[in-house]
Amino acid sequence: MAGGITDTGELYSPYVGLVYMFNLIVGTGALTMPKAFATAGWLVSLVLLMFLGFMSYMTTTFVVEAMAAANAQLRWKRMEKRKEDEEDEDSSSGVSDSDVLLQDGYERAETRPILSVQRRGSANIFEITERVEMGQMASMFFNKVGVNLFYFCIIIYLYGDLAIYAAAVPVSLMQVTCSATGNHSCSVGDGTKYNDTDKCWGPIRRIDAYRLYLAAFTLLLGPFTFFNVQKTKYLQIMTSLMRWIAFILMIILALIRISRGQAEGHPSMAQLSGIRNLFGVCVYSFMCQHSLPSLITPISKKKHVNKLVLLDYILILAFYSLLSFTAIYCFRNDTLMDMYTLNFTNCEIISVAFIRYFLGLFPVFTISTNFPIIAVTLRNNWKTLFHREGGTYPWVVDRIVFPAITLIPPVLVAFCTHDLESLVGITGAYAGNGIQYLIPAFLAYRSRKDTQLVFGSGTVNKHLSPFRHTFWIVFVLIWGFSCFVFVTANIVLSDSKL
Repeated sequence: MAGGITDTGELYSPYVGLVYMFNLIVGTGALTMPKAFATAGWLVSLVLLMFLGFMSYMTTTFVVEAMAAANAQLRWKRMEKRKEDEEDEDSSSGVSDSDVLLQDGYERAETRPILSVQRRGSANIFEITERVEMGQMASMFFNKVGVNLFYFCIIIYLYGDLAIYAAAVPVSLMQVTCSATGNHSCSVGDGTKYNDTDKCWGPIRRIDAYRLYLAAFTLLLGPFTFFNVQKTKYLQIMTSLMRWIAFILMIILALIRISRGQAEGHPSMAQLSGIRNLFGVCVYSFMCQHSLPSLITPISKKKHVNKLVLLDYILILAFYSLLSFTAIYCFRNDTLMDMYTLNFTNCEIISVAFIRYFLGLFPVFTISTNFPIIAVTLRNNWKTLFHREGGTYPWVVDRIVFPAITLIPPVLVAFCTHDLESLVGITGAYAGNGIQYLIPAFLAYRSRKDTQLVFGSGTVNKHLSPFRHTFWIVFVLIWGFSCFVFVTANIVLSDSKL
């Protein structure tokens, strides 16, 4: 995720890229959105969802612009290196003082006219042909403090991601298995409120069952953190197919229940107390900026990439609205589960046992395949953060310490709480805020400054964001920092009332 330049991979058409982006954005976070909608009220939720979708689209175009600027600088540096090599071959006097200055990008821009570079291919200088991850872009455009802040933000986000995954799987298993035994058979979605101290199987309490499943989850998937694991093409196809089937099933089943007059939901228009979690859930559910380099670079024709991304966001916005509105009108607010799939494990909602178990266990299958990948990504980010040029890690640090500090904290968080709505809300409101708003805005600002310095003020990035005026960058930064303040104040005030 935050490494250097990697292989582009096999090219695909813009419309295949559109599907990939849809699958990337519409993930587990969407399952917590119906509960957040019900908590905040349908009008507030719809307005905030549309606004945050717009903001996410804007910062996506910022990242694409920064990717193009990074490609241009890398291409320019290679061209300059070739010129230096050619001059060295023609010169018999060795390296001159002026050649030493050419090692620095900015000094090179001042000592050598850029017109020659522009004549060599200005039309393609900003073409996105190499995959430059966000960590590499941060190293190119930020100073040392900025790079460290970037890695801090991405690491906190990945920790939140792993904590959500580590809690979601045991919660789903606990709800399904505890409700399938004894007097609780088929009663997960019937509105009955269970406490963690309620019995599950015999003397085993529900919280005990949850922690047993968490331990099993950690023992089964935790060891992958100590090795390298790759996401295979077939695994991606399988999880995407299961996701589509599950979401479509939930929407159809809710619509059928509403059409039959069995709807129980009476959502309010606005409840300001629920905005904090809704904000975090929406940010988390629109998250894709950190994966854009691997998603956009393989697209074969990128001329209209911003329009395709806009179409994707419109489709996703419509999909989220449909899922959430059918949920809040189908089920009472107090019966909506943190993980929406669990509302469909009740016999009265669905009589077919296979569908009940498929939806109830859907998060188990999809999250279990993603957990090792996110864990390895976090481990590699830790390694990159502490890496020093030319240095290597001792075997114990490389193979034991880094995997351990990756795995243990999110498991401890999941052990202490399984409140998925709060986990998603806090992760999105803090680390997600930084990745989705602040980092892209700073990348766009710094890449524009560097592009003008290296290529001249008249050079135009062919992938320049439609929001090219500096006002938009300032607006995003103010919005991002304001969100930090608002969410923190909301948490403090909520806790003080308890």
